[in-house]
Amino acid sequence: MPARANALLDQMRLLEKALNALKRRLAWAQADEPVARALQVAGIKMLAATLQGADAKALREETLGKLKDRLKGAAIVLATVDGGKVQPAVGVAPNHMVNIEAGKLVNFVGQQVGGKPDMAMDGGTDPSKPSAALDSVRGWVAEQI
Repeated sequence: MPARANALLDQMRLLEKALNALKRRLAWAQADEPVARALQVAGIKMLAATLQGADAKALREETLGKLKDRLKGAAIVLATVDGGKVQPAVGVAPNHMVNIEAGKLVNFVGQQVGGKPDMAMDGGTDPSKPSAALDSVRGWVAEQI
């Protein structure tokens, strides 16, 4: 019986890895569509989008980096809702004309979705609010310039 249990655990780990890989691919595939909707705000690019079913870790570690490479000099806010929690991910590509701080931007978004005002990597517990929070990013970015 222990050998069977170990085999099932190994299979479960493999399935979790495969699921995480699919979530990363899904996040990147969904990121293409919002790129076309990136806005110019006072001379810099800004992208704010919700990616459904995306893995928050993949958003932070992979998708943001790829988008920063594609959208030079941009402020990027991505959000996903997972298990009733809103998880924003913020990336700011270097722009010599303006200095937008990713920590301040993620706090701004996080507070609107029920996050804590003292967290730099914030999230929230109100999955009904990501759209409104992301819509407000444009005004916040414009104020920083």
